[in-house]
Amino acid sequence: MRVDPTYITSLVGSLDQAQANEQQLSTELSSGVSITSLSQNPVASGENVLLLNQIQQDDSFTQSSSLVTSQLQVADSTLGSVVTQLTQAISLATSANNGTMNVSDVKSIGNQLSGILDEVQSLANTNYQGQYIFAGGQTSTTPFTTSSGATTYDGDEDTNYLETPNGQKIQLNVPGDQIFLSSGTNSVFGALNSLIADYSTGTVDASQAISDTESLGTALSFVSQQRVTIDNSISQLGSASDAMTNEQTQLIAAQTNLMQADVAQVSTQLSLSETQQTALEDVIAQLNSTSNDLFSKLPQ
Repeated sequence: MRVDPTYITSLVGSLDQAQANEQQLSTELSSGVSITSLSQNPVASGENVLLLNQIQQDDSFTQSSSLVTSQLQVADSTLGSVVTQLTQAISLATSANNGTMNVSDVKSIGNQLSGILDEVQSLANTNYQGQYIFAGGQTSTTPFTTSSGATTYDGDEDTNYLETPNGQKIQLNVPGDQIFLSSGTNSVFGALNSLIADYSTGTVDASQAISDTESLGTALSFVSQQRVTIDNSISQLGSASDAMTNEQTQLIAAQTNLMQADVAQVSTQLSLSETQQTALEDVIAQLNSTSNDLFSKLPQ
């Protein structure tokens, strides 16, 4: 019996294809992924790359948001402590301005205000994870120093922002000079230094001391306004982070639907492929048994 070599070649080719299909289906079944190479489905593979990129962007934003939110929360807490200190300073100054204190008591008020100034300066120089949070862009430089009754700022006025994946910009800091050394009657350190000078001799110029106390009250209100800016940023970051987390969940679900193998369907296809492979092997075995030189007829 002679067998057409072309027929044999076709059988062997079909067997190779069946074995390749079986291997591919087995891989899909074990991994749960329907697309393991670009050539299988270029369109779906491209969509998967886009989904992965967006998922990574969202993840990067939520991680960054978490870090900067912690810093903003420290800034907010710090300004809350500043408000407490300034409120106490105003109360002390008001007591000293009523004209009933003796020289020693007035000087004591001045000393207490000096302590408050030191505490406020320490708060204004708050360091979070190695960075001064009120130094603008000069985060490695101690922003505030006081000498000879004057406080100076060594930071800058840079304001930083975090941009969300959808393009929203969220303010991440308020430069320290804007909070503590604003011009006019809004200067925290200016008002504190003036009040300390007012009470240093024990003799009070009531008109000047009252004016400086009012300036400190104005500065206190201004600090509270800057705190609102920080609180707003914290709220915006929280909302944006929640939105990105929700989007990320949806994108992961979409990616799963795109790439996940249909286990029932793949199992059926694998069974059919195994059946086909067995049938082809049987045919070739039968042909081989009827012709000892069967495979010698295959093209070399």
